[in-house]
Amino acid sequence: MKILSVNAGSSSLKFQLFEMPEEKVIASGLIERIGLPASIITVTTNGDKRRTVEDIQDHAKAVQKVLSVLLDLSIVASLDEIKGVGHRVVHGGEKFSDSVLITDEVITEIDKLSELAPLHNPANLIGIKAFQKVLPNVKQIAVFDTAFHQTMPIESYLYPAPYSWYVKYGVRRYGFHGMSHKYVSERAYKLLGKGPEGTRLITIHLGNGASVTAIRDGKSVETSMGFTPLVGLMMGTRSGDVDPSILPFVMQKENCSFEDTLNALNYESGLKGISLASSDMRDILKGVNEGNKQCILAFNLYIKRVCDYIGQYYILLGGCDALVFTAGIGENSGQTRKAIIDRLAALEIKLDEEANKVMGKESIVTKPDSKIKVLVIPTNEELVIARDTLRLIS
Repeated sequence: MKILSVNAGSSSLKFQLFEMPEEKVIASGLIERIGLPASIITVTTNGDKRRTVEDIQDHAKAVQKVLSVLLDLSIVASLDEIKGVGHRVVHGGEKFSDSVLITDEVITEIDKLSELAPLHNPANLIGIKAFQKVLPNVKQIAVFDTAFHQTMPIESYLYPAPYSWYVKYGVRRYGFHGMSHKYVSERAYKLLGKGPEGTRLITIHLGNGASVTAIRDGKSVETSMGFTPLVGLMMGTRSGDVDPSILPFVMQKENCSFEDTLNALNYESGLKGISLASSDMRDILKGVNEGNKQCILAFNLYIKRVCDYIGQYYILLGGCDALVFTAGIGENSGQTRKAIIDRLAALEIKLDEEANKVMGKESIVTKPDSKIKVLVIPTNEELVIARDTLRLIS
């Protein structure tokens, strides 16, 4: 059965076509710069990557392009072969604790939640509606990035703000990267030879966006991102945790608006803001190795913030069986992983220096006698979408 996993952004459309339940990737692709001149279409099948450039005016055209490419390259003989389309939806609020079959009512609820994720949910909805129009008889499934964290207890997700804010407006911690944390935790159990029950994991998603999650018995019990993805760890361009009183202070000093200040915390902070150079960890590490003081400062601050959360979650879980690194930095930067482990000396983790050179491949990078294991697991959010889509359409 062919299942299409879709991740629609504000100006992009990412997809993977799976043969399920074999979980075989038949084709994958990305359309970038939707709505701008010279959109970029990249499609990979059988290891062959094709890149073309043309104008894609909107997401409806992007969806038509994806489907025409699947036909033109003979990836499918007919669109009737596609039995389900799974869509990543960033915010499911408290309404959705699991993936769901998309109905008119579900679309209405996702739209209502757009005020909690204004940069993401509207784009996700555009993708859903575009595919519904082109494939009206195919079941569409919404897979929510927040759903995995709906198992958090109230003392973990409730903010110590006026309780009426929560009751009236849903102000609480939601958490994100849920599909990633779910996938790598499930792979971790297999690598460790353990089941979820009684196993304590700390999963560390380090990409341009970054988050840490404490997982007990297969369930998220705490996560670093909150009401929005801005808080928690220091990230590529996001500040992570800062004192909210900074905003009115800077607004007065700089004579700027609230939106300007919030944008600075979202797009001009983190590694980019401190290094004065780049939001890309590869550039930061190059600067560190060359002795650039700002890059060294940015790197050290980044490492400290990650370790602060790991230490907090270690106490919360009452110990830890494994740390799991994933996403672009977590999967590929042995130098970053080592710096984190070195700073966690109190946990007495025994890192295998040679094994830690691994990039983008499942591996255990600690010595056999290390009480706490450290795992590297490439994430696969598209596969999570495909699995849930198969489950619900079956």
